[in-house]
Amino acid sequence: VNYILLGVFFLLLIYASTSLFYRGDLEALVNREKSPANSPNAAAYYIRHAYHDTHSPNMVTAILADYRGYDTLGEETVILTAGLICFLLLRRERKKKKKSSPEKKQ
Repeated sequence: VNYILLGVFFLLLIYASTSLFYRGDLEALVNREKSPANSPNAAAYYIRHAYHDTHSPNMVTAILADYRGYDTLGEETVILTAGLICFLLLRRERKKKKKSSPEKKQ
């Protein structure tokens, strides 16, 4: 039963991948500068206005730090929290050395 489901899923993936655009196809909707409704694409705006809006020398920095600043801050907070939790769970506790107190002689 599992192999039949796996085969059906594999055939479904093959069927779905046949309708994908070829890489580098300039007529694909993703690569167009304007949508079919003739409105400008968001990616085209960011590429055109990144340097002017942010005054950053690097387009990647402009998009990550300025346009998506809060989103990037949230992602960094999640990664920092996950790292801290891993550290706290996987750390080794040091064994405390017990000092033997001298016994009182009677």
